[in-house]
Amino acid sequence: MRFIVSVSLIVTALAMPPIRFDREKVFRVKPQNEKQANFIKDLAKTVELDFWNPDASHHVTANMTVDFRVSDKESQSIQSALGKNEMHYEILIDDLQEEIEKQCDVEDSSDRHNYAKYNNWDKIVAWTEKMMHKHPGMVTRIKIGKTVENNPLYVLKVGKQDKGKKSIFMDCGIHAREWVSPAFCQWFVYQATKSYGKNKIMTKLLDRMNFYVLPVFNVDGYIWSWTQNRMWRKNRSKNPNSRCIGTDLNRNFNVSWNLFPETSNPCSNVYRGAAPESEKETKAVTDFIRRHLNSIKAYITFNSYSQMLPFPYGYTKKLAPNYANLDKVAKIGTEALATRYETRFIYGPIASTIYPTSGSSLDWAYDLGIKHTFAFELRDKGKFGFLLPESQIKSTCKETMLAVKFIAKYILKHVP
Repeated sequence: MRFIVSVSLIVTALAMPPIRFDREKVFRVKPQNEKQANFIKDLAKTVELDFWNPDASHHVTANMTVDFRVSDKESQSIQSALGKNEMHYEILIDDLQEEIEKQCDVEDSSDRHNYAKYNNWDKIVAWTEKMMHKHPGMVTRIKIGKTVENNPLYVLKVGKQDKGKKSIFMDCGIHAREWVSPAFCQWFVYQATKSYGKNKIMTKLLDRMNFYVLPVFNVDGYIWSWTQNRMWRKNRSKNPNSRCIGTDLNRNFNVSWNLFPETSNPCSNVYRGAAPESEKETKAVTDFIRRHLNSIKAYITFNSYSQMLPFPYGYTKKLAPNYANLDKVAKIGTEALATRYETRFIYGPIASTIYPTSGSSLDWAYDLGIKHTFAFELRDKGKFGFLLPESQIKSTCKETMLAVKFIAKYILKHVP
């Protein structure tokens, strides 16, 4: 009897319809002073706000642009409260469900993997295998571990297979809902292999370097964002003594892990986990990087949104020892990116460019000894936020590729 009940529970869980976001809104406000900033923080304690940018209420400060999502039920009272506090606001998205349904705007009647569309996890897995078979002398698939839900974590090693070369580690999709990020990692592998022997710069890079590419860091969360909750951010691990699921993998690295008490709440979108590297995904990545530390000369992580290129540090406002060098690379990288479509990125240390943060992969990699670490915050600046239309995937990837190629060239030429 117990077996029948548990099977029926599983079937029920599998049949759960995805969460809908009808008439939910995304607001943008800009607190003019500390009083208004504190009002937003206090509001978050009484109303469930999903912070898009910054990613948590404790980061809100005066003169910061703040984007957050609210339910249809709460939107009227939020507008009223903002009005009473003389806070100007803008509604970026009036009906979130409508935007979700409009996001996949590239027509394709086939069910195949497509670089111009967002691909689900099953398509990405099949794609990793295809790339390996299509380019046997260039692409190797490495299983670096498993997720909490037993999905494989695959890294693609891209480059001519000589040992002892410099390498760059790149990851995408650390936060589930940032779909344009995994789209870039797929695009990178595709363009690198396609242009080898045709494009002079890429040929030189692949002859002399290896790229370790993790197309989806947070696999379980990514699957959940496709099947159940488009706005999901964290992974899917269970938290002891809490009904809330998931850890923010980009707060789970062993670097100033417990700096902010606000990250200790399992129900928070920025929950740091039970301990540094408590999550299987984090541990798989950190173990892999440690094993290849002699060759890895740069670490690049891809997120969205806000059009920024930050670098360490996030956990302190102190400048990194090679700040001038990082600043120069970021400056030229963003200039290269802008040459394609005039998309403007800002750059600088995480703590001052975005906000102070703890337990991030970027700071961890830097303190481990990889002295060129960068985080791309891809398009856009908030009009679509996490729902960047598929029609912008190609242009986003093309411009980002220019910056990544510049960084790789720099590493090849200047980093011993």
